[in-house]
Amino acid sequence: MRYGCQSMVGKIERIMVKHPKDAFISQKHLDENWIKFNYIHCPDYEEAVREYESFLSILSRYVPNIDFLPASQAVGLDSIYAHDPVKITKKGAILLKSGKVLRQGEAGAVKNYFHDIGIPILGEIEGDGRVDGGDVIWLDDRTLVVGRGYRTNDEGIRQLRELTRDVVDDFIVVHLPHGNGPEECLHLMSFISFIDYDLAVVYSELMPVVFRELLITRGVKLIEVSKEEYDHLGCNILALAPRTCMLVAGNPQIKQLLEAEGVEVLEYKGEEISYLGTGGPTCLTSPILRK
Repeated sequence: MRYGCQSMVGKIERIMVKHPKDAFISQKHLDENWIKFNYIHCPDYEEAVREYESFLSILSRYVPNIDFLPASQAVGLDSIYAHDPVKITKKGAILLKSGKVLRQGEAGAVKNYFHDIGIPILGEIEGDGRVDGGDVIWLDDRTLVVGRGYRTNDEGIRQLRELTRDVVDDFIVVHLPHGNGPEECLHLMSFISFIDYDLAVVYSELMPVVFRELLITRGVKLIEVSKEEYDHLGCNILALAPRTCMLVAGNPQIKQLLEAEGVEVLEYKGEEISYLGTGGPTCLTSPILRK
């Protein structure tokens, strides 16, 4: 199988997802677990399935190959957010170890699945190391930016630096703000989504100054999302290809700003599958191959 994803915006040729039927399991399972996983309130299972089918119908028009992670008793509700437990490099997969203890079984489930479909494992974050996929961004195919926050720690960053030494020239660490504290899922990708190599949607209020200045120096145009739309995942946008992206419906301001830049914006209803678990389209997907 072909793999390699050292880009945030290259055209997606293969992607991994997890259906709510295999993550949420049932309404009873949601009722019993949503508080433990810190959801805003309990998702409606049947509506989540409907939303997801609509999400897939859009995704399948633009991505030729979609792989589905199977159900596993080793993981919980958050496994619907397939982005966080793994990063795919040109030399294989790096299995991560989430800073959220309830999610630490997800990397093992991905490892088993990748063994079945033939994606080699380059390495794993082990021991006291912690890295969430949402804290790892490719600026280009040889430049990796990692957010140091509550979900990704110094030991995890040290291990990731070592694992990527042959595929990365520039390894940049960005220190994240406290935000609303350690219980909030604040990732590096929470306040930036690349739409093209030179275009990104950002929420500057949470951006470290050094990182924001770096992007501007590299010629990246920053489009600001409002506080209202940030709170509705308006800064969590999946680039399917340069200037073609997916966005949770209900964010008209950022949609209009993107369209003014010549971006094709594809909306999906994501109240149950995205908003309640604070995971937009980037979180729902793990690209395996980008061109």
